[in-house]
Amino acid sequence: MCNFGFCNLSLIPVRAKESHSSEMVNQLLFGETFEILETLNEFVLIRGTLDNYEGFISRKQFLPLTKDEYEMLMSKDKLFPVNPISTITETNSGNTIKILHGSSLRGFEDGRLVIASQSFLTTDPMKSPDAVLDTEMLVQSALQFLNAPYLWGGRSLFGIDCSGLTQIVYNIHSIGLQRDSRCQAQQGETIHLLSEALSGDLAFFDDDEGNITHVGIIINNRKIVHASGMVRIDDLDHHGIFNQELKKYTHKLRLIKRMLGL
Repeated sequence: MCNFGFCNLSLIPVRAKESHSSEMVNQLLFGETFEILETLNEFVLIRGTLDNYEGFISRKQFLPLTKDEYEMLMSKDKLFPVNPISTITETNSGNTIKILHGSSLRGFEDGRLVIASQSFLTTDPMKSPDAVLDTEMLVQSALQFLNAPYLWGGRSLFGIDCSGLTQIVYNIHSIGLQRDSRCQAQQGETIHLLSEALSGDLAFFDDDEGNITHVGIIINNRKIVHASGMVRIDDLDHHGIFNQELKKYTHKLRLIKRMLGL
């Protein structure tokens, strides 16, 4: 019985309800896996392996896995594409798939993955996560998303939201973050002063009601890379994010978290 699934497309939209017109709340990237919780007509309710995030995806947009196939895949080491966009061929059909930065290539050996009824092949380079996390390398990973447009629920170079950016960047470096900023704010170690923050720490921002609504990656105490309109670099101080173009503060700083060691 196939109670699990594998994202075998560039990305799959995850929706709030079982309808193509429903709000997109998340995306799965190629290679990500999930548990199938319920089947509802043309959709399935899933729970993502990475973050336990739940939502609905089309039954036409994934590869079903048995428990044995899922566990076999999860026993393999994580790999990630080196290039911002790579190409993988589904060898049975000959179809090519564009693989986006941050996609999971777990199970690939010598550029090949055989899983369930499909076989994938690539000659593009892939890499293992760094054995020792260099925070500057983490920041460099974030900078590869510069100018990507903001998209609610997005997790790719072609559209990404603030917590999607932090989750993807940290996942590339083998640190698992939850999907939403308010949940990410409950992880890690609190840093009490901005002057004590290091590159790679996360800064969280709240609204007038005190709800965490935004997150970004700190660069050297004075700058932040975050998704707001697009992925951009802005000034950061103890008040929050200052946008030089608008000449005003756009986000109010609430807290700083260090995620290393999760």
